[in-house]
Amino acid sequence: MGPPVEPVVSVDKPPARADVVIAGGGIIGLSTALFLARRGLSVVVCEKGQFVGEQSSRNWGWVRRMGRDPRELPLIVEAMRLWEGMADLVGADVGFRRTGILYLCDDDDDAAHHENWLKRAGDFAFDTRIVRGRELADLLPGAARSYHAALYTASDGRAEPQKAASAIGRAANAAGATLVGRCAVLGVETANGRISGVVTEHGRIDCSSVVVAGGVWSTRLLRTLGLKLPQLGVRASVLRTAPVSGGPDGAAWGRQFAYRKRLDGGYTIADGSLNRHDVGADSFRYFVDFLPIMLKEWRSFSLGLSAGWPEDSAGSTLFERIRTLDPAPVEDRLSATYAALQQAFPIFRGVPVEQRWAGMIDATPDAVPVISPVKSLPGLIVSTGFSGHGFGIGPGAGRLTADLVTGERPAVDPAAFRYERFIDGTRPKPTTGV
Repeated sequence: MGPPVEPVVSVDKPPARADVVIAGGGIIGLSTALFLARRGLSVVVCEKGQFVGEQSSRNWGWVRRMGRDPRELPLIVEAMRLWEGMADLVGADVGFRRTGILYLCDDDDDAAHHENWLKRAGDFAFDTRIVRGRELADLLPGAARSYHAALYTASDGRAEPQKAASAIGRAANAAGATLVGRCAVLGVETANGRISGVVTEHGRIDCSSVVVAGGVWSTRLLRTLGLKLPQLGVRASVLRTAPVSGGPDGAAWGRQFAYRKRLDGGYTIADGSLNRHDVGADSFRYFVDFLPIMLKEWRSFSLGLSAGWPEDSAGSTLFERIRTLDPAPVEDRLSATYAALQQAFPIFRGVPVEQRWAGMIDATPDAVPVISPVKSLPGLIVSTGFSGHGFGIGPGAGRLTADLVTGERPAVDPAAFRYERFIDGTRPKPTTGV
């Protein structure tokens, strides 16, 4: 079961007409709805289950620029600007704090790897730098061991996943967007070669634009239109602790664990290096697309057998049958992760675990999202495949998606996020990340 999420206002039945229908009620869909509604468009967000019930509330809560793929850097800069003013934008404290993030280095090879990112980031490196010695030790209060070095960005931060997307949704509703929960989009209709409406389980909505922002579900919805989107689900397990006194204030990643301090004084803990892919039909369907990243990152994932990830046997009613994708956490990995953290930071010894959960990350072959109109079907915009980066980049992605819907000048150049890179022979590949 996922963590408790702050509620949003939802109606039981959608209207018969809207300018834009958004399929997916996570941080991407709700951020898009907020910016569209503030521009005066009529917007309906359809969520098949609970708003913010899947990965948008189950992630680590990091808001970072450090370590991003260079193609994402302009967009995360825009997102960070929005996070800075988020409390005013949505009228609520979403927990955003610039408390800094560290990528811990065990040896010279690790440090060289991170220094390479600094070179590739160029002007976007901003205040990111390598820290060592006493400065690094001061950033790790309570640590029982020293680290060789760390990549450090003081301006990176954290926010609360169980608060932020819901607050964005409430602000979208206040701006005029209609949010409809337990309302699956079963199909998208076209007329004269462009979008004309959507069919939901509670009736048809006439519209001229559709945004597919369904996370791991996006591939299945697009498939009903005959569109290929190579995207796979990656199961990430997380735990949260009771409050801890005297621990580090920000967040850090290491080979054995990653942590992030929470507003409630506890910590969100995850395995920093290993996630699980549950093998299913799409694993074979998109094997060739994902082969480059599998060969490059083979140490960072393990394979399971469809634990919690449904297949297509139920047809379109799958969206109604699986209201909230709630995969089981990988308990042994979480236990090993917490043990490693306690060894490195003895202040965590004896601190109880309050909850464990897992979420499904929507991953693309190059680990870069699709934020793009579909050229072959005017009126269709896809915003998915955030590959574990969606929470931090979410407000910026919502702003960019809204720009693409309205045709306004985009917040950043969207060329790197185009959908057609997966179908035009480009064969995109991942870059070397942090």
